[in-house]
Amino acid sequence: MTNFKEGLQHIKAFIFDVDGVLSSPRVLLQPDGDLMRTMNTKDGYAIQHASRRGYPVAIITGGRSESVGLRFKRLGLSDVYLGSSDKMVDFENFLQTYGFEPGDVLYMGDDLPDYEVMKKAGVACCPSDAVEEIKAVAHYISPLAGGMGCARDVIEQVLRLHGRWMDGEPLHW
Repeated sequence: MTNFKEGLQHIKAFIFDVDGVLSSPRVLLQPDGDLMRTMNTKDGYAIQHASRRGYPVAIITGGRSESVGLRFKRLGLSDVYLGSSDKMVDFENFLQTYGFEPGDVLYMGDDLPDYEVMKKAGVACCPSDAVEEIKAVAHYISPLAGGMGCARDVIEQVLRLHGRWMDGEPLHW
């Protein structure tokens, strides 16, 4: 892809990793071994806003936390892949479910488990604090770090380009 903005014109769906993208790379360990994450409400708003505008939004994460699954189900997502040991398998399942081609999807990841999907997705994005190998294959590096609004950054760019960000429909949760 020669121009990141040109690639955004073809986007029909979004897929996000969780740890390091939708949450800060820093986590707190709870006594039961579960991870406590913080997430950005602006990312959450943009995710549900895109979903309400007809864009399928998926989560593919290696994490298994039920609280993560619940968070995204409450935002209206039905495609939440927890405990993903091979993200390409879940990416291909998502494509097949919706009849999409890889070029129809924007994927945002931050670390090595995201590498293969990012090489395949139509538009590959990452937060500013992603690992170098991921930055090297990204079409766009958000100026925002993981958990600090990087998902909103890319969702808003796509919806604005498509005329769907402030399109007269109700702007609420």
